Amino acid sequence: MAAKRTARAVWVGDLLHGHGSVGGETGTFRELPISWSSRTEAPAGKTSPEELLAAAHAACYSMALSAGLGRGGHPPESLRVSAQATFDKVGDGWKVTGIDLHVTGRVPGLAADEFQKAAQSAADGCPISGALKGNVPIRLTAQLE
Repeated sequence: MAAKRTARAVWVGDLLHGHGSVGGETGTFRELPISWSSRTEAPAGKTSPEELLAAAHAACYSMALSAGLGRGGHPPESLRVSAQATFDKVGDGWKVTGIDLHVTGRVPGLAADEFQKAAQSAADGCPISGALKGNVPIRLTAQLE
């Protein structure tokens, strides 16, 4: 059976002066405030679609890498993943112009080159990467502790 997840957003006012919120249906995250300025300037305690995209990508990637390492006989002790989505003006509009994934892993018994291969395989196979593929460049840096 396919898993389906729902999030909802509410927006009030025009783009530049308005505000809104976004939240998940399951209650794990609720009513996170959003605004145009939180996307294009300082966050000021608010989130943005790009931050949520980065969070989704970091979470998905960490699971994909953990699974791949486990299948290879080297389950990780820990993986620390950050994802940074860049939102920039392109021509007359705005676009997510790239995602930078960075992972640091503690994986006993695994050589650095093997970790690099596993890290790249996870970046290629993660479902969020797949959703972005061909639309948003994904750059990866990976290192062992």
